[in-house]
Parts: sequence; structure tokens; C-alpha cells
Amino acid sequence: MSSLVPLSIIITLVLALTGCVTETIGGTDLTPDPKAAFERRIGLARQYIARGDWENAERNLDLAVDLDADNAEVYEAFGLLYQSTGELEQAESSFRRALKVDPKFSRARNNFAVFLMSQNRYAEAERELERVTEDTLYPGRPRAFINLGTARLRLNDADGAEAAFGRALRMDRRNPIALLEMGFLALGRGDITAAESYYNVYRTVMNRQPPRGLVLGIELSAAKGDKDAQSSYALALRNLYPDSPEAKRYAQQQKPDA
Repeated sequence: MSSLVPLSIIITLVLALTGCVTETIGGTDLTPDPKAAFERRIGLARQYIARGDWENAERNLDLAVDLDADNAEVYEAFGLLYQSTGELEQAESSFRRALKVDPKFSRARNNFAVFLMSQNRYAEAERELERVTEDTLYPGRPRAFINLGTARLRLNDADGAEAAFGRALRMDRRNPIALLEMGFLALGRGDITAAESYYNVYRTVMNRQPPRGLVLGIELSAAKGDKDAQSSYALALRNLYPDSPEAKRYAQQQKPDA
């Protein structure tokens, strides 16, 4: 059974939303402080991006540019906006401009790497993420290691992926994505004991396992020769997620050969 992790589940961008902000009538800023006004516009834009209100997001970003055209945050936000609306060339240009303005802006570099992964450009993403994970002061470093592990999985670098997910777990011992992927990687190299250990912790973290978690349960049970557990996980997969790709793939694999 293929255990390739779905990219949509694993990759993690960082929107860094601010709290709820009420916009002034007519789009005027009441504060004379340009820095505060800029931060307010960026905060509003990020909220609008999260809500899918592209028009108001772009309007606030345009106002932010008027306030500070040399701030990397505004171009990162434009990158997120254009990525969301499918304007991929503009998104890439915006991310690159943000990093040109501030090469040490790790959040923007992580989000640019996520963008590259969404375009199946995993080798490029890996290079960007390696730079992000070198930033020991970046608070999103565990997420960056998760993304790095995913990029390496897509590049068929199991050892590199395991190293990245392992680093993520050292910083966040109960990260469900890292636990699940380490379980698959351990099982793939035949270490059933390690795979079971990761999976047992994973199950304590996830109240309701997603399809991929149940797939690990199926594969681990099969490797142990525990047919009852294998059937139980398979039944849960069919009943809870009948339309998932994992359930359909498993059903196809159970059909007798023609």
C-alpha cells in the first residue's frame, strides 16, 4: 500500500493573523503614527485573506504599500493573496521581493517554500526550508522542519525526511504530523517496534484519526500479523471516510486479481 503523504495535509504556511480589528469608515487611518497605521493595514489584509475577501485584502495591502513600500511584510502578504487567488506568477514575484527586501525573514521564506511545494518544486523548496531551519530564533521552526521532511519525502529521501521529522519532534514531542510520518518511515525500514511506539503516541494526540492515520494502523497491524486489529482499522476507514482516496485505494487493493 502506498504511504505517500498527501501534500495538502502536511505543508504548513504561516498566515500570522492578528486579532479582530474594526476598519474605519472610508479606509482612513485615525492614527498619525505611520508604523501603527502600516501594521493595522497588514493586520486587516491578513484577516481578509483568511476570510477569502480578496478585494478588501488587496485594498488594504495597497494602502500598506503607500505607508511603507520597503517593508517585506507587505510583499509576503501579497504573495499569500496571489497564491490564494491562483495568480501564481504574481505570488512568486511577491515572495521573492519580500526576501530581497529582508533575506532573514524566515516566515516569508517558509511560506515561499510552501508555495514552491504546491507547484511540485520540491528541490527548490528543500533549499529554502534548509535556510529557514537554520534560524534558531524563528518561532515557526518546528513547522519548517515538518515542511522540510515533507519535501524530502517527495524527493524520495527517506533518511533526510526522518532527520527533519525527528528534529521537529525534539521541539514538539506531540506533533501529530511528525509522529505519523516517523511511524510510516520506521515501518518502511522494518522497525515494527519503533513504528508502534510512534503510532501509540500519535493515537493519544488524535481523538479521531484521519484516513492516513488509520492507514498506518492497517499497515502496522498487517506487519504484526494482527488480523483483528487490521480488520478493525479497515472497518473504521470504510465507515468514517468512505469517499477518501485512502479508503478507495484500500478497497481496490482488496479486490482479487482478475
